[in-house]
Formats: sequence, C-alpha cells, structure tokens
Amino acid sequence: MKKYPWWKALMDYGLSFVAIIVLLPFFIILIIITSFDTGFPGIFRQKRIGRDGRAFTIYKLRTYHPANASKSHIGRWLRKTKLDELPQLFNVLKGDMSLVGPRPDIPGYYDVLKGEYRLILQLKPGLTSEAGIKFRNEEELLNRQENPLKYNDEILFPEKVKMNLDYYHKLSFKKDARILLKTFSVLRK
Repeated sequence: MKKYPWWKALMDYGLSFVAIIVLLPFFIILIIITSFDTGFPGIFRQKRIGRDGRAFTIYKLRTYHPANASKSHIGRWLRKTKLDELPQLFNVLKGDMSLVGPRPDIPGYYDVLKGEYRLILQLKPGLTSEAGIKFRNEEELLNRQENPLKYNDEILFPEKVKMNLDYYHKLSFKKDARILLKTFSVLRK
C-alpha cells in the first residue's frame, strides 16, 4: 500500500480547518435554510466507500424533501452551485476524505473494482477531482439519457475510474494545487 503523502495530509487538515472557521457563519445560515426547506436537520448523511474500501458517512446539505423525494427549489440552487457539498469539509477534517481525490461513491462501485483499478482505493475520496470537474453536470447528463443507470455504469463510471487511476499514478502537490485552482475557477462561472 502506498504511504499517504505528508504534504497531502497537511494541506487537507490545514485548508479544511481554515475554511470551516471562515465559513462557519455561512454553514449555520445554510443549515437553518435547508432545515426550514426540507425539514430538520438540514444535513443529509449517507454511506459511501472510502480509503481501503471502508464505508464512512458523508455529510451534505439536504436538497430533497424527505416526504416525497422531490428536489426543493433551494436544493436545486445548492446542487447547481455545489454548496450542498460544503459539509464535506468536516469529512476532510475527520480524515475520511481529502480535498482532492476520487469523488466518493455508494457501495457497489469502487469497492468492487478488480485488478489495477483497486489501487484507487488507496486514495482518500476527495471533495474534487479531475473527473468531478469534467462531469460536474453529471446529474443533467444522466437525466438526458434513456437509461441513466446503464449510461452511468457503462460510460461515466469507467471513464471516472480511468481518470482516478491516472491521478493515483501521477499524485503530486503540483497536481493537487492545479485541481483545486481549476475547481475554484469552474465554480465561479
């Protein structure tokens, strides 16, 4: 197993800690808004696959009404701006996630990879990645498909796996910094 780089841990803990402190008032406002919009608490929790194939609980702002499973108006905006994913900074601070790494998926995807693709499991899942940037409009893309699950399983997920394996092999501070800067530039659009 590849040793987790010291610079990556330093960047993850340092930047996520600072971001949480700076954004704490904003977090509180968003949690209050989502709690009124979709019910208390405004935080969504779900099991995802993390490093070494272990499950962990991911945090997001709730974007769906639990009673009828419909996306709220505020939820649409949160998803479009990716603000629903801000609570994942706490996942980074807990050590479950990294700032940069493969986006965490539900069980049945990364945890069942075979061969060299299992190397991806040596990485902590991330808030952002090159695949996450490329497929940032994944929900819209899937909604345009006749069979979204088949399209995800046969087209999107294999492409993400290839991109994440490439990231594994080329892991560097410079690459992480470039991905973070690219993420910020994409989110500002």
